[in-house]
Amino acid sequence: MRRTRILTAVLALAAGLLSGAPTALAADPPAPKLAADTYTWKNARIDGGGFVPGIVFNRSEKNLAYARTDIGGAYRWQESSKTWRPLLDSVGWEDWGHTGVVSIASDSVDPNRVYAAVGTYTNSWDPKNGAVMRSADRGASWQKANLPFKLGGNMPGRGMGERLAVDPNRNSVLYLGAPSGKGLWRSTDSGVGWSQVANFPNVGNYAQDPSDTSGYASDNQGIVWVTFDESTGTAGSATKTIYVGVADKDNAVYRSTDAGATWQRLAGQPTGHLAHKGVLDAKNGYLYLAYSDKGGPYDGGKGRLWRYATGTGTWTDISPVAEADTFYGFSGLTVDRQRPGTVMATAYSAWWPDTQIFRSSDSGATWNKAWDYTSYPNRENRYTMDVSSSPWLTWGANPQPPEQTPKLGWMTEALEIDPFNSDRMMYGTGATVYGTENLTKWDSGGTFAIRPMVQGLEETAVNDLVSPPSGAPLLSALGDIGGFRHTDLTKVPSMMFTQPNFTTTTSLDFAESNPDTVVRTGNLDSGPHIAFSTDNGANWFAGTDPSGVSGGGTVASAADGTRFVWSPEGAGVHHTTGFGTSWQASSGIPAGAIVESDRVDAKTFYGFKSGTFYVSTDGGATFKESPASGLPGGDSVRFKALPGGKGDVWLAGGAADGAYGLWHSTDGGTSFTKLSNVAQADTIGFGKAAPGASYQTLYTSAKIGGVRGVFRSTDKGASWTRINDDAHQWGWTGAAITGDPRVYGRVYLSTNGRGVLYGDSSGGGTTDPGPGPDPTPTGACKVTYKITSQWAGGFQADVQLTNTGTSTWNGWSLAWAFPDGQKLTQAWNAEAAQSGSTVAAKNVTWNANVSAGSSVSFGFTASRSDVNTKPAAFKLGEQTCAVA
Repeated sequence: MRRTRILTAVLALAAGLLSGAPTALAADPPAPKLAADTYTWKNARIDGGGFVPGIVFNRSEKNLAYARTDIGGAYRWQESSKTWRPLLDSVGWEDWGHTGVVSIASDSVDPNRVYAAVGTYTNSWDPKNGAVMRSADRGASWQKANLPFKLGGNMPGRGMGERLAVDPNRNSVLYLGAPSGKGLWRSTDSGVGWSQVANFPNVGNYAQDPSDTSGYASDNQGIVWVTFDESTGTAGSATKTIYVGVADKDNAVYRSTDAGATWQRLAGQPTGHLAHKGVLDAKNGYLYLAYSDKGGPYDGGKGRLWRYATGTGTWTDISPVAEADTFYGFSGLTVDRQRPGTVMATAYSAWWPDTQIFRSSDSGATWNKAWDYTSYPNRENRYTMDVSSSPWLTWGANPQPPEQTPKLGWMTEALEIDPFNSDRMMYGTGATVYGTENLTKWDSGGTFAIRPMVQGLEETAVNDLVSPPSGAPLLSALGDIGGFRHTDLTKVPSMMFTQPNFTTTTSLDFAESNPDTVVRTGNLDSGPHIAFSTDNGANWFAGTDPSGVSGGGTVASAADGTRFVWSPEGAGVHHTTGFGTSWQASSGIPAGAIVESDRVDAKTFYGFKSGTFYVSTDGGATFKESPASGLPGGDSVRFKALPGGKGDVWLAGGAADGAYGLWHSTDGGTSFTKLSNVAQADTIGFGKAAPGASYQTLYTSAKIGGVRGVFRSTDKGASWTRINDDAHQWGWTGAAITGDPRVYGRVYLSTNGRGVLYGDSSGGGTTDPGPGPDPTPTGACKVTYKITSQWAGGFQADVQLTNTGTSTWNGWSLAWAFPDGQKLTQAWNAEAAQSGSTVAAKNVTWNANVSAGSSVSFGFTASRSDVNTKPAAFKLGEQTCAVA
């Protein structure tokens, strides 16, 4: 269930997220010359997998909607394909916390404008402050306003909101509710500058657990929503009446009637609960409020729904059940803009037997439930559910009534009726986005159809990845939903790993010479923490835990699958022959060590702990310390042994205030050599060797040549190619990486909230491009220059150069001038350099020859200001090219 999500994120942080910010203590080595390759990146489809706490429809344009996630960025709905498009993939390594989205706001005056309040944690886990991202092109590109405080997209209370709101009459005015006692903030210049509303009287006082010394549950949840009464303003003038929700059980709602100049506690309001949402029906003059006794999203035992008449000041308790009968709080709240008086709400914290959705067509006077009991424990549903597009949502469960599978949901804090379509509703859960397109059948006594509406939204936190040489191309270890066996990367697998079904899988391995043998370890509230498969992960059976095990830790399979070494949480390192029915403690290695296996010698295993490397040659029974020195002193390390290479080990990791980089051993860990051309590295993986190469391809998430990115080497680390770009960074990618042993150039990449990504080279060559001959082109030419993506301060472009002459070019060089001060940062499929405003791009070896009528393409990234005009002219040598 979703309760374990925060644990996954915290463990990932402890393992190395905080080391991503460089300091002056660690100097980079001399920058090597970097090649670059154009990669196509896609998600291995899972569809969802994480908590969606917010869905926002634009109020003035049909089919424009956004979704926010707690750690995986923001998305925009694409009506033509009924899919979601990710919008924050450009967030880089050092700003990883900005993949957590605490609120999102779509401008109803100018639908091209959208805003996102970003930041993952308000405590020390996130080293950076929050920010408000602003976009004038629906999230295709962003600019950022940094804030002087932190925001908590993955903090308690993240389902409340929306904390960020645009004035519907004067859209240059925005408000943002801050946590941690930082108050209410306002921008009057469309999100560029922000200042605190000094006279707002209450910064909030509610914390989930004031005694939590980590600062996570003890943080003041602060200002939790802002709602405008659009009827109290006119176009171009600031809206006069604004309602603000505060995390204070005695003083939950405040109002301004003079466009924010003064504020008062709303008189007569109920006390004893937190107002999770405040939704205004301006046509009827009602402010609806959903209350819970807790901040959510996991907790909440009592709740109420209230209606406030904005004209008379009258409060009415419109709760669908008596408070004594609630075991949940209310949060999801929406009104039908096409049918005034229709309102819906969710019992977000009703974990068992199911969440509940309530609907009223008379402004809350009477209610219907999405399901109810006929005679306990039997229930009747007003809906049908079809999860055939995401079959794993059944969890492989066979529950007893009144539970059902799939569930209607849990953590249902986001609920929205399409303002232009009364039949369409979407709601978020702890695992997916559900929706319907025939909602009004509810009112006529029929059943409405619910299905996942989540394709394109990928929100899993990835802990480990393996790509065996046979069988399924990809097996994954994931937070919260365990992991999957992908036999087709373009299709959602039928089920996650079950028997047992770990809440979070922490480690995964297979036998190199017998890939049908697979082992995984993970976390489970009760039950075993290790499982085995003899059919390549298609089916599983549980092993037996040694005494004291409390968590999955790391696990390694012998090369032939006859034995295993396990380093679980709560117990020391253990080893076994067979499938874990009897474990023996390993000696010579400390508890908590990371363990891996040699991929050739079935009796050799390796370990690492606190700067020391360990080696066992007797199947994990005894380990000895390696004399190798200079390795990273902490435990933010990942290492792997090369398939087919006995004793060939690569180790990545470290921290910015000490040893940090990539090391290689060819003698089974007795000694290591640090690669001088890698400043920082956090993962290492292997894939099929390049054509003509004898050594497997290396992949790493690293900092090389002063650039953070994902890199590939086809020459044992002597040179590196960056294979992502600034538009595709995905925050933190430090958990796992692996190449595909069957497909050269394919790489599988972990993210902390954007799912499993895989990349394929589209550069046209099978090896890294090298310098080409001096070009001497002649003849006519045509250029197509296309900006493929933009983000705050940068952009990516593709250039197609066509030979429109009558003879073949044996080399080419294309020049142009940037008109607005753009600066080239990198290029691929061409050698490019800039002098002043002039850029010269020339061919590399494999694309030097361009026959008449043929084209060659290359790409680049560059920095930019707010203006990004395309170049007006291009020259091929002395020949001016036509511009398409």
